[in-house]
Amino acid sequence: MRKFIVPMAMATASLLSSAAVAQQAAAPAPSPVTGNITLASEYRFRGIDQTAGKPAIQGGFDYSHASGVYLGNWNSNINQGAGFPGGNIEMDFYGGWKKAFGDFGLDIGAIYYYYPGSDASFLGAANPHSTQTNSGNVSNTEFYIGGSWKFLSAKWFHSLGDYFSIPDTSGTDYFDFAATYDLGNGWGVLGHVGLLKVKGYSDLDYTDYKLGVTKDITGWVLGAAYVGTNAKGNCPFDATTSPYCFSNSIGQSSRDAGRGTIVLSVGKTF
Repeated sequence: MRKFIVPMAMATASLLSSAAVAQQAAAPAPSPVTGNITLASEYRFRGIDQTAGKPAIQGGFDYSHASGVYLGNWNSNINQGAGFPGGNIEMDFYGGWKKAFGDFGLDIGAIYYYYPGSDASFLGAANPHSTQTNSGNVSNTEFYIGGSWKFLSAKWFHSLGDYFSIPDTSGTDYFDFAATYDLGNGWGVLGHVGLLKVKGYSDLDYTDYKLGVTKDITGWVLGAAYVGTNAKGNCPFDATTSPYCFSNSIGQSSRDAGRGTIVLSVGKTF
């Protein structure tokens, strides 16, 4: 009986093992498409307030191919007083190629920012050094190239047209330097410094910075970060001495859009 039982046990184990392998082989590959959603206490773009201090709901999707090619879309509510007269939504469309080489990474692509319902003609006075007036919706197109090493990264953005429809600002540059470090147990820290150099309008140049912490709780990422700038935002508005004094609605409730603040967020990728 003993000699009979042992072979039967081995055969059963073999069958179970084969079934497990078959199930694993039949398991679908991870989807190349992911989605994301975030709720933030306010939306800061390059350190500048986009929602007049109000909450923002944001989300989008990404497609990533094994070759490194990717495409995506991201959206957020915004306030028209932040330079988007008549608009209340930001829609970003981007694509590029990203690849890792050991601890190093390379990212090359382009991004298009679009604000449906906005009117760019109201931005004619945004650059006092220009007599040009743009038409249509507010938009911006940028080429970018970035590199990373372990937890450090740097990226250069270059506008291919007028920067967010501000007349005669084509060729504006933004430099992004960042660090993200995994502390373990779902905790992480991040830091960022950015530098904006507006073509033909140095009064718009500024530096922004961010220092924050994140916590991953079963896929939901909680975040808290201090965001600040040295942008000229002391109100009342003046196109040359205080260009970052925005209003929450055209001509109402002016506030310093580059003031320092703590931004809280919760988000998930699925």
